[in-house]
Amino acid sequence: MKAPRFLWRWLKVGPRLAYAAGLAPLVGRFVLLLTTTGRRSGRAKVTPLTYDELEGTYFVASAHGRASDWLRNILHDPAVVVQVGKRRFQGRAEVFTDQVRMADCLQRQMEHNPRMFGFLLPSEGLSGGATRRQIEELAAKRTLAAIHPDR
Repeated sequence: MKAPRFLWRWLKVGPRLAYAAGLAPLVGRFVLLLTTTGRRSGRAKVTPLTYDELEGTYFVASAHGRASDWLRNILHDPAVVVQVGKRRFQGRAEVFTDQVRMADCLQRQMEHNPRMFGFLLPSEGLSGGATRRQIEELAAKRTLAAIHPDR
């Protein structure tokens, strides 16, 4: 059973409130705040996303594939601002759909934050102990963005 869209929107409120309440060091271990420029409005749009950091690059996955607003904003303008814990930086986002790379990222995220994925996987029809094949099938429905901090 796929999670309803309103559930995804509701899940975004908690991390934003936690960051605003000064809990950035705690929440930032699992969730970053991505600020994109709205492709139609031109206004700043802030989206909390789970992430994986590897060698200075931050990877975020779209639960709705290319239909996610934040991803469509990146495709229009790849310049982003990211807050991870108390650290805030500007960067450029690169979007790709490599299924193996995406599955690797999802696997690392599951290992780093098993509680959250234990909650989210059933909404995708998977058990908490998803196999690699199941993770790759899930990855095929997703789109991944790599965020490279500006130097």
